[in-house]
Amino acid sequence: MQPRLTCVTLGISDLARSLEFYRDKLGWPTQSKVEDGVLFFQMNGLILSFFPREELAKDANVDPRGAGFYAFTLAHNVNSAAEVDQVMADAERAGATIRKPAQKTFWGGYSGYFSDPDGFLWEVAHNPFWKMDEKGGVSLT
Repeated sequence: MQPRLTCVTLGISDLARSLEFYRDKLGWPTQSKVEDGVLFFQMNGLILSFFPREELAKDANVDPRGAGFYAFTLAHNVNSAAEVDQVMADAERAGATIRKPAQKTFWGGYSGYFSDPDGFLWEVAHNPFWKMDEKGGVSLT
């Protein structure tokens, strides 16, 4: 199997609230409407989608219960520490909860964490060891 990730779907509690947070407050473009029952955001080579938690669990044939730490984070990498600070400030103004203020990291970068209205954790990071292209894609080599 070729290593590939093309779409991340998050099971959320309120589509309208997520649309307001991501599209209206953070300014992410989308073609989706709440009436469609799913939200799609085109990322840099990946699609991020939002689908009602109960429906997503039903579709995958799993139990929808569970809360708290989901044992993963989503990452938004940028080109500088100053850009990390700006993204964190934008997220906080949009209604995100700052979980860890941006700071120097043990691995030589700079990052912070916020959570969205459903509690999903986003790390905003500058990793000086990764190469970033003009579209925001990152490479380990």
